[in-house]
Amino acid sequence: MSQKQLKEAFISNLNGTSLLEISAGLSLPPLCLLCRGLLLILYYLHHGKPVSSRKYSLLLDFLVLVSPLVFSCTVLSPIIFFIPVILAAFCAGIFSKIYSQTKREARVPFGQIVKEFQKACLDPECIPAITVFRVYVNVLTSISILAVDFPQYPRRYAKAETYGTGAMDLGVGAFIFGNALVCPEVRQKPPRTQPRFSSLARQVFSVWPLIALGVGRLLSVKSIEYHEHTSEYGVHWNFFFTLALVRLAASLLLAIFPKHKAWLVALAVAVLYQLLLSTTSLKMFILHGSDGRGSRLGFLNANREGLFSLLGYLAIYLASVQVGLWLLQRRSSVRGWLEALGGLALAVLGLWVLLQLCQACTEPVSRRMANLPFCTWVLAQCLLLLGFFVLADLSLVFTKLLVKGSSVPCCWKVVQPPDCRKKQGMEAEPVGRQDKLSQPCLISAINKNQLLFFLLANVMTGAVNILIDTIHSKAAFTLCILHLYMFFNCLIMYMLHTRNIVLKFW
Repeated sequence: MSQKQLKEAFISNLNGTSLLEISAGLSLPPLCLLCRGLLLILYYLHHGKPVSSRKYSLLLDFLVLVSPLVFSCTVLSPIIFFIPVILAAFCAGIFSKIYSQTKREARVPFGQIVKEFQKACLDPECIPAITVFRVYVNVLTSISILAVDFPQYPRRYAKAETYGTGAMDLGVGAFIFGNALVCPEVRQKPPRTQPRFSSLARQVFSVWPLIALGVGRLLSVKSIEYHEHTSEYGVHWNFFFTLALVRLAASLLLAIFPKHKAWLVALAVAVLYQLLLSTTSLKMFILHGSDGRGSRLGFLNANREGLFSLLGYLAIYLASVQVGLWLLQRRSSVRGWLEALGGLALAVLGLWVLLQLCQACTEPVSRRMANLPFCTWVLAQCLLLLGFFVLADLSLVFTKLLVKGSSVPCCWKVVQPPDCRKKQGMEAEPVGRQDKLSQPCLISAINKNQLLFFLLANVMTGAVNILIDTIHSKAAFTLCILHLYMFFNCLIMYMLHTRNIVLKFW
């Protein structure tokens, strides 16, 4: 077998892992975020100032926010269920140290701190959990697209062939979810009167880079005979095309139907598509082609997975628009976000029950077809991860109230308006230091140039696979390559961020 065939076989015919293992893995990014925040607050408590060195700030962010994820999906994957426990215990230890020291100095009763926390007002214009969710989906995807070519990355985490739930299967849906949370339909202010198809016009203009990247990927992969998993999207299709067309189709539907009913449109699309899969020969066509033998003759046959899965991804996108609209409802207090956290928990529980019913009545989860169980699973896992980030943020808000003057980048700003119950039109004064330039942050850096980060990850993944025999790499070498690859990408984003450069050409 050629090297190309070996690598294709290495990522083919896989069945995924358990839902519980993926959920355990999803708890790691919020715990890393919480750990980084607590370390920064502890540093402020001891030194009376935030970390001012950009070099040390980048090193801390990379070692705490990124490096644990590289280890957890490679050499530490056999103990994946213990890693969240270890991280949580470490966070608890840091918090205990912070609390014991502030208790000695301030002597404020714990009950009073809790009351102050519940009444604390948060900046309603910013929801850090959305930013952090989108950045971490990008980071996890970037790690996985290269790590999957190394033997230390468990095969059960890679994309399942037909049915199954791999970590990389979730990544595709989470990317769609994250894009919908910040789409024009969500960010558009209600009072503004705009033409019905204004969002569609903006999407037409904004998706051309995705189409260009899709064409570029297609030409480069075919020209150098790079290994590819044909049953993933097809012969010519790729995820850039999927993302572009889903955004266009969603904008068209949301220009016709009220955006606050997006969940109904999503439900209709997902259910109708599942009915087509279950009652017609569409499923057999997607899995086996028009001749029943996996034919790839003709454009439709060649790209059947990519084209028909658009319907499932469209349903995920529309449902995510509804989530984005709900998240952006003005909640000015911690109490309001605690109630929202309860709402997220109920939604996750409801979707898990629905997932079990869907799998019992129809078929297992299939990313290849993007069926109804897949859509339900993606939404459940994304809401779970989003809820974890909100919880981590609120925990940091509580800790910041213990240490007056401390601040954490990409965390909620605590504000103190004259009266929290008055209308939000009044000026609110931030508590603590909010100077963005004094505390550069890796999450903010990646967020500023997300598409560039993903593009660089794809280019570097291709370069590593061309230069290195990844399949036969040893563990130490694999970890070195993955850390260098991620650090180089993060360093570029960080340098651009410190110079306030956003590379957009559309």
